[in-house]
Amino acid sequence: MVEQHRLRVSSSCQRVSLHRSAYYRQDVHWTLKDANVIAALSQLVEDRPNRGFWKCCAMLKRKGHPWNHKRIYRIYKLMGLNLRRAAKKRLPKRVRVPLYVPDNPNTVWSADFVSDALANGRRFRTFNVMDDFNREAVYIEIDTSINSHRLIRLFEQLQKEHGLPQVLRTDNGPEFFGEVFVSWAKQAGMAIQYIQPGKPNQNAFIERFNRTYREEKLDQHLFSNLKDVREATYWWRLEYNGERPHDSLNDHTPLEVRQKAAANSNL
Repeated sequence: MVEQHRLRVSSSCQRVSLHRSAYYRQDVHWTLKDANVIAALSQLVEDRPNRGFWKCCAMLKRKGHPWNHKRIYRIYKLMGLNLRRAAKKRLPKRVRVPLYVPDNPNTVWSADFVSDALANGRRFRTFNVMDDFNREAVYIEIDTSINSHRLIRLFEQLQKEHGLPQVLRTDNGPEFFGEVFVSWAKQAGMAIQYIQPGKPNQNAFIERFNRTYREEKLDQHLFSNLKDVREATYWWRLEYNGERPHDSLNDHTPLEVRQKAAANSNL
């Protein structure tokens, strides 16, 4: 209207119900307008490229940023961070039995092994222990070989630092069936609960933890020696327990849940 019909700007804006300030306003590119959001998201995914949107949104909220999830998701997509999820396979209907969640810490621990390799092809194993109450990574032991005697020394150390759980949930690995370890656990008052063979979903908490540990640390780096693996795992475990919000914990960290439980027990 302004160019073709030579009308005034005010008359043209009035006819199309457009405010005059919108006509004069210059369009700002989204990378400049949302630079602060881009910087915050880039920092979150710099060393965790597989971190999903809702996890990023929860962490930004914990840091006190005022942006709502719609704006974050729009920028998250424009940055190309949205990852394609694998389609779920159609399975026959099964009766799902929820996994028991204890009401107090050090009631039920889950334990499992994870295998990986160094840059030179040498294989190593990690022995992961977590508390089912607050999903806390209690300990991660890393070495080329971990047998029943090594497990005993590890749990004796944990007994001094944390105490032992009432129940230890494990799979049917030979390390957990060794007579030496079974006898020691019985004397220490720690019952061992073995899951059914071929049903890792009965130990779902540690299986989910193993996946997170592999995706966020083991698969993201190529380690040259066990010292590097232990150091990287140590710092990752501190972040996992103290900074990373968990969906199952209402976006709280495992340490926050443990501290809350300790405060309630003292009342």
